[in-house]
Amino acid sequence: MLLAFDTGNTNTVIGLYDGDELCGSWRFATDPRRTVDEYGLFCFDLFNFHQYNFADVDSMIISSVVPDVTSTLAAMGRQYFHVEPLVVEAGIKTGLPIRYENPKEVGADRIVNAVAAIDRYGTPCIIVDFGTATTFCVVNEQGEYMGGAITTGIGISMDALFSHAAKLPKVDLKAPPSAIGRNTVNAMQSGLVYGYAGLVDAMIVRLCDEMGYDPEKTAVVATGGRSDMICKHTSYVDKVDMKLTIHGLRILADRNRSDAHD
Repeated sequence: MLLAFDTGNTNTVIGLYDGDELCGSWRFATDPRRTVDEYGLFCFDLFNFHQYNFADVDSMIISSVVPDVTSTLAAMGRQYFHVEPLVVEAGIKTGLPIRYENPKEVGADRIVNAVAAIDRYGTPCIIVDFGTATTFCVVNEQGEYMGGAITTGIGISMDALFSHAAKLPKVDLKAPPSAIGRNTVNAMQSGLVYGYAGLVDAMIVRLCDEMGYDPEKTAVVATGGRSDMICKHTSYVDKVDMKLTIHGLRILADRNRSDAHD
């Protein structure tokens, strides 16, 4: 079985694969203070609850944008699962040509998402990942990663609005009844949700325009914790795929396992 870790700044997702089958996936808060033993005990409780055994795991892959957590998870894999984890970083086999000026600057999560999107939705495609930051990634018709855009996540935007405007209250992040807010709470929710949806659509149109693609005919897939809430109010997102990154990790694990046996 393959144990996959997708570690973002806010949340970490664990996926457990038996061949091509995703047996389960779980999300928990990313905490760089956790030790090797804490992660090991966390996995033990998770496996025990779902009636899996550590001995069933014969491979492990890690995609992480938090270096401290990357090293801790890798050490945990060696100590508790007795496997050498594959870390998504420069040098691994991805099958993804990267046209960034400096390919090493592309985050592991963006590479994994692009690999998964090509496999599931074809090319050309745009991937929108709603995390602590929101990223837009463009893959051309030839399956090459062209680059994209990075902006603040909607959670950061909400926190900044509350923190820097003394008279504005903290609100639940959800869509209000209408774009025209008739009270302060609804007005803030409108700006956050509908305004952010407008940002997403505008970026998709601009990215497609630069590539010479029709946004109506380009596969646009979203992933990440807030994607479902925002994308129901967008015009160009075709699919919300919450398992996109985990799927990409399985593909990369397979490609590098095959490469090691060649």
